[in-house]
Amino acid sequence: MSPVVLKLTWEALQETLLMVGVATVLAELGGLPLGVLLVTTAPGRILASPRLHHVLGLIVNVGRSIPFIILMVAIIPFTRWLVGTSIGTTAAMVPLTVAAIPYVARLVESSLNEVDPGVVEAAVAMGATPWQVIWKVYLPEAVPSLILGGTITAITLVGYSAMAGAVGGGGLGDLAIRYGYQRFRTDVMLVTVAVLVVLVQGIQYLGSYWARRLDRR
Repeated sequence: MSPVVLKLTWEALQETLLMVGVATVLAELGGLPLGVLLVTTAPGRILASPRLHHVLGLIVNVGRSIPFIILMVAIIPFTRWLVGTSIGTTAAMVPLTVAAIPYVARLVESSLNEVDPGVVEAAVAMGATPWQVIWKVYLPEAVPSLILGGTITAITLVGYSAMAGAVGGGGLGDLAIRYGYQRFRTDVMLVTVAVLVVLVQGIQYLGSYWARRLDRR
């Protein structure tokens, strides 16, 4: 590989890490409370509100139903209004975050539903408030599963970021399209694929490692 290809690959990797890192953090911040509400407002739960639960579930399902490439194009006016541009790494973070929030919400819901109902009932019986149950029972008990969910989210966003690169989002996807596909550079395509494989493996290893470390069972 030429020094130019190595330089371009390193710059593209940095852009992908930035996009995925920021989008994952923002998606977790938005999806975590939404997932908690999905669990706690379900019938028979500590904040039971069937109507609110139904509305939240509908919103999440609609968000998850839209393919990312369509969502990215559909919210271009919102992206441009929010960050001042619709192309580049910063702009790509907006649709990545919007697409990931409902995804995270369902993962959080699944993680919290794995918590032993007996532990929750015991906390309620001892007089714990709904907030205390969420903060001291649900979230601590579900930490390993939540970490694995965050790992899945980050890996999914790596794939989404590659799609974003196809329409000017920057990162490894942009490198593969502009320098690999359009210029018939097979070496660039192979390097991009190799970097993506290593990146995904690294994310999965770290997520699994910390999930095992924090598993109290």
